[in-house]
Parts: sequence; structure tokens; C-alpha cells
Amino acid sequence: MDRISHDRPKGSRAYPVSLWTAEADGEPPLPDLSRVPTWIVTDGKAGDENQCIGIAECLSLPYELRRITSRPFGWTAPWGPIDPRDAPGRQGGALAGPLPEIVISSGRRAVPYLRALRQASRNRSFTAFLKDPRTGHDSADFIWVPDYDDLRGPNVFTTLTAPHQVSQARLQAARASPDPRLSVLPWPRIAVLIGGDSRHLSYRPADMKRLVGHLATIADGGSSLMLTVSRRTPEALRKALERLVADKGGFFWDGGGDNPYVGMLAIADQVVVTSDSANMVGEAASTGVPLLLFDLPKTYIRHRRMFAGLAMAGALKPFVGRLEGLQYAPIDATPEIAQAMARAFVEHGKRIAAAPNPN
Repeated sequence: MDRISHDRPKGSRAYPVSLWTAEADGEPPLPDLSRVPTWIVTDGKAGDENQCIGIAECLSLPYELRRITSRPFGWTAPWGPIDPRDAPGRQGGALAGPLPEIVISSGRRAVPYLRALRQASRNRSFTAFLKDPRTGHDSADFIWVPDYDDLRGPNVFTTLTAPHQVSQARLQAARASPDPRLSVLPWPRIAVLIGGDSRHLSYRPADMKRLVGHLATIADGGSSLMLTVSRRTPEALRKALERLVADKGGFFWDGGGDNPYVGMLAIADQVVVTSDSANMVGEAASTGVPLLLFDLPKTYIRHRRMFAGLAMAGALKPFVGRLEGLQYAPIDATPEIAQAMARAFVEHGKRIAAAPNPN
């Protein structure tokens, strides 16, 4: 079990302090949560963990990353038990140490661990789960799911896009001190976010040829390409994109040096993103610049609902080898989700305080 602590320095917030101290819609201001012990419990998948971190940072929560390692009972999740070696409080186990006041969790294999923490704390620890736990809406005190998911309930909160770490504060900081590898590129600068094969779809040779051809067209029109790929990107596509940048100019991140992801989004005039990653599309929407979606056959149908919502908001159009004129306010659900979770935490505390002492 990996345990990594993250204490936010005093006065350091990913979002403006006023977001959490000012009254909103007639409701009382939220308390300062910067000293509330918090665990983030996942199996270490980057997408799940990043969403949880985005919420924790938004609320300035001091958090520990608790990563669940492969265990014999893992295949029984989400309904099965946890490994006895990982029992809450057991030294050396996944849930060792004093129980936290807040648990933020995501991923199928984390569900039994969340359930074990609720039982061990006698429901005193506030539990939040991101995405559908597949065990019902009462599996946590607070659940967030995207609008396109079916789960609903009195404690279920939904938004069009997912939480993430690409905050306005980070974008502003990257604009104020731009990455020198990117700032030398002439305008217009186009961030190109490439995903890869997933359990829902695979990149066909025809898809790769179409994508590279469309990018070459806008590069020939004078645009500077800023490309980043993922570990899932097919090798043939990676090499074709490297050749494209070598031929047309621009920037291709090969994994060396600092990750330019936020820096690319911060100074991009438009963003091209592939349809295999709803997370990347949601992060790109936080920029407020036109989103150009490269659509792949067999894109997950529920993700298409999110893309349709962004198109209706004036943020997104299909990428067909040309730039588009779109205007919209940045779309970032992270503060909205975090605020809803914080209010649920406050209400949870009131219920705990009013409940009879079990001892």
C-alpha cells in the first residue's frame, strides 16, 4: 500500500479563498477545511486518482494518497470483502493509522475499502465516491457522477464534466510564466491532446491517417502544433506525429523534461483532442478556447452525451482539418462539485453531533 501525504502550505490554494468563504445563494459560508485529515483511496489509476486530488486541492484538504495494491480478494469488488491484512487500523495494511475525517475514493476495487472504513468509523468518517460505485447510491455519504450516468439519489451530485486538476489558478500561473519550449512558437498555437487504445475502441490505420492529415492541413495554414501523447497511443501514430512536427515545425513532447500539459492548455488558441478520453476533453473545456474533437468510431456512447452537451454550450465542434470560431465561458465543474461535497460534509457533521453517543 502506497501512502503519500500532501499538506497544503498555509495560504496556498488551487482556487480563490473567496470561493469558500463568501456566502452563495443565501447559504452560510463554508468552514475552513484545510486542517481536516483526508484520505484519497484508489487503486492508483491515474484518471481516478487525479479526479480525487482535484477535489481535495480545490478545498485545500491535507490529504494522504492510499493506493490499494493487488490482493487475493480484488476480483470480488465492488461487493466482496477487503483482504484481512488491510483491515482498518492494522499496522502495515492499506488502511493503517488513525481514521480520517474525510475519505474521497474512486474505482471499483476501492469500494470494499470505503465500506470497511464506514463500518470501522461507525459512519463518523465522511465518505465521498467519484463515479458510480455500482453498489447503489447509499454506498457513500456523497457521490458524484457525470450527467450521462444513470445513478441518481438524494446524495448524488451530477455535472456535465468531471473534476480535475487544471484549475484557473494553474492556467493563470502558466500564462504568467509560459513554458519557454512553447512560448517561442508563433500564433496561432494549437494544443493537440492525443489519447490511445482503450477497452472501448482501437485506433485503426485509417483513423491515424485521417488525424495526421487533418493536423498537417492546419499546420500548412500557419498554425503551430503543440502535441502530447499518452502511454496508450499506438506506436505507429506516435511516430507519424513525431515526423509531422519534424516536417512542419511545432512541439512534440517525448516525455523528457517537465510535463507541458497545463502550459500547452494555458497558451493554446484552440485545442484538438481525441474522443477516446472524456477526461482530456473536460480539462480542455476549462480553457474557454475552441475545442476540436477528433471523433473515433466506437467512441463510448455515454461520452458522446457529454460531447453533445459541450457542443450545445458552444464549446466544441468536430475536427475536420480546420480551425473554428467558438466563444464560451470556461467550463470547469471542479469547484461546483467540491462545494457540493463540502456542504454535504457540514451536514454530515451536524447529524453526527446530534446522534446519541453509541458508548
